[in-house]
Amino acid sequence: MTERKPLGMPFESWVDRQIREAEERGAFDDLPGAGKPIPGLDRPHDDMWWIKQKVESEGLSMPLPPTLALRKEAEEALAQARGARSETEARRIVEEINQKIREAIRTGLSGPPLNLMPFDADEIVSEWRQARK
Repeated sequence: MTERKPLGMPFESWVDRQIREAEERGAFDDLPGAGKPIPGLDRPHDDMWWIKQKVESEGLSMPLPPTLALRKEAEEALAQARGARSETEARRIVEEINQKIREAIRTGLSGPPLNLMPFDADEIVSEWRQARK
C-alpha cells in the first residue's frame, strides 16, 4: 500500500477504493475469524475493553490495591470460618483475619477506603453452630 491519495480526491473515497480493490483481490478471504461473530459484541460497552482483552490474552494478572486485597481475604476467611470443621477452627480463622483488619485500621493501607471492621467472633461461631443443627 504505497499508493498515495491523489490530490483533489476526498480521503474517504480513496480509502473506500483501496478497500474495494483489496476485497476484489481476495486480500480479506483467509482472515482468522472470517464468517464468525465478533467476540464480545453482545456485551455492554466498556471503554477499557482493549486493556482487559490484552491482560487476558497475555495471561497477566493485576495485583489488587492492599485495601481491596484485604477485603477479598476477609470474605474468603469468613467463608472458611463458616465451613470450618470445629468451633475452635472457626474462631481461629476469624481471630486471624480480625488481627489483620485491626492492623490495617491502625496503620492504614493504600487504595480505596477499607470500609471493613473486625468480625464478631462469637456471632460467627454462633452461625457456625446453627448451620450444624
